[in-house]
Parts: sequence; structure tokens; C-alpha cells
Amino acid sequence: MPAPISFKLLTAAILGTLAWSAQAAEYEWTFQTSETAGEPQFEVKKAWAEEVEKQSDGRIQIEILPVNAVVQANQTLQAVSSGILQGHLTDPSYFTGQDPAFGMLGNLVGAWGDPNEFLDYMRNAGGEELYNELVEPYGLHLIGAAATGLEALPSKRPIRTVDDLKGLKLRAPEGMVYNIFEKAGATPVNLPGSEVYTALEKGVIDAADYTVFATNYEQGLYKFAPYPNYPGFHSLPMVAVSLNKDIWDSLPEDLQSMLEKSVDDMADEMVATLKELDQEAVEKVRQDPDIEIIDMSDEERAKFRNIAEEEWAIWAKKNDMTQKVYDSVTAYLKENNLM
Repeated sequence: MPAPISFKLLTAAILGTLAWSAQAAEYEWTFQTSETAGEPQFEVKKAWAEEVEKQSDGRIQIEILPVNAVVQANQTLQAVSSGILQGHLTDPSYFTGQDPAFGMLGNLVGAWGDPNEFLDYMRNAGGEELYNELVEPYGLHLIGAAATGLEALPSKRPIRTVDDLKGLKLRAPEGMVYNIFEKAGATPVNLPGSEVYTALEKGVIDAADYTVFATNYEQGLYKFAPYPNYPGFHSLPMVAVSLNKDIWDSLPEDLQSMLEKSVDDMADEMVATLKELDQEAVEKVRQDPDIEIIDMSDEERAKFRNIAEEEWAIWAKKNDMTQKVYDSVTAYLKENNLM
């Protein structure tokens, strides 16, 4: 017969649990992402939330939700501002309609050859400060920037040169990405990411500006678009990890510092994870004789960047903030011999 449980011990255990719950509930936040559940980026973001809870000794608990769980992807800016959500981890390009500077900082097409270049700019060359100058009037604060990595470009026909883009029906989001591909001779089609697979399958589009190589592979896009460009030459989206500004301002300095460090660590983990997954997928694809991976030459990449620069300069004239972004990024690229 088991020994009776001590009332004092049971009471102490219950009180300890209640104390932990009270401590854990000090800050309870909901963040929405721009990915569906199960995508590699989504899993990295969930792991970040778990790490924040651990590093804060349970004082901060963050629920990570997939895209469209509470609001549409382009509505999280307002949702965080109003308190419907407490934060988001998303591509700022969704908010280009609010201010074109979101599109420039969120995905300056053709600017970056590696995610670490972009992260260095954001962390050490004024990018994060510039983003907060943009976003804080909307009631948000950028904790830190992450990046998904260079996107691949699955295509039904080979794209070896910029000229090969001419007449290509290419899925691209509205804004700068759309405009630059149009300048390069493609015929952009604005479709949500959820429709890319079906659109390629049915021939509605010939190619797609849509996420990284490994995710394209896992979703089966190369079955219909067997000429992927890798590494990509166009998009490198930012992931803005932002919190409601009133909440941020009310946090003690130790938690603010912990959150900033945790986002930097998460950003590095995301880059490493997605790169590893890309390389694993590339090795699998290279065993398939029906799929050809195309790496555009440096000369052709330079041609595409020249086209992109023309559009950057046009966007720079849209308002004072877009000019600041243009001046800041181009100065960094020139100083680092990247332009």
C-alpha cells in the first residue's frame, strides 16, 4: 500500500505550481508569422519563443501562430498596433501600401548576395535604427531583424541570362519585386503564395518568386518547374521581429536586452538552418536527371542589379523615408564593395 501523501508536501507543491504559473504569466504574448505551420521558418520561430521563455525564467511566454491565424498577412501591422496581437515575425513588404519604405527595407530586390550581408547592415550599419524610425509611429518596435536567405526561382524554362526573363509569366508580389521583374522583361502575375503550386501545375505561370530552394522542393514545385535558379539572384526578404511599442517601453532593461540578443541568435539560426536544408535539397535534386539547377553568372547578376538599381532610385523619390533607406543601403553596399 503506498504511503499517504503529506498534506504539507501537497500544499507546498500546489503553491509552488501556482507561483510558477503567476511568474510565467507576467508577460503573455501572441505573435503571428507569415508562414504556414510546419514550414522550416515557422519551426525556427517556435523554437525562439521556447528559448525566450527559458531565458526569461518563465516571465515571458509567446504563442507563435501561422499566417492568417488571426488576421491576414498584410494586416498584422495594425493588429499589433491595436493590441489584437502583441507582436509579429513577418516580411515588412506586406506593408508597402502603408509606406513604400517598408518594401525597400523588407526586400530591396537585387541588393544582397548573402543573408549575412543584410544582417550586418541591419545590426551594424544603422538598418535597425532606420526601421524603428519607420515603424514606431505605427505603434511597433523592432526587436531585431532576421532573414530567410536568398530565394530560389523555380521555372518551367531555363533562366540563364536576364534576356531569358522576357515574356516569362512569373508570380511576384505587388510592389518593388513586381516592378523590377517587369523592367527586366518578365510578365509578373500577382498571386498569393498558397496558389503557386496549382498555378505552376496548370501553366497559369511559368516561374515563381516564392521562398527558398528547400521549401520549393518539399512542396513539389520542381515537378512542374524543373529549372530552378540557385542561389537566387533576386529576393532576400527580411523577417521583422516586432513588439507593440507600449509593451516594449514598459519592459525592464534586462528583458529588453535578453530579447534583442535572442532575436540575433534566432536570425543566425534561421540562416544556418535554411542553408543546410537548401544544400540537402540541392544534393537530392542533383540526382534527378529531369531537374537542372541553374546558377546565373556574375555578369548576368550584375545586369539584373543594374535594372533593380533603376527601380530603387525611383522608389527613393517617393518620400523622405524612402530616400533615407536608399541613401543608407547604397552607402553600405559601396563601402563594402558590393555595388
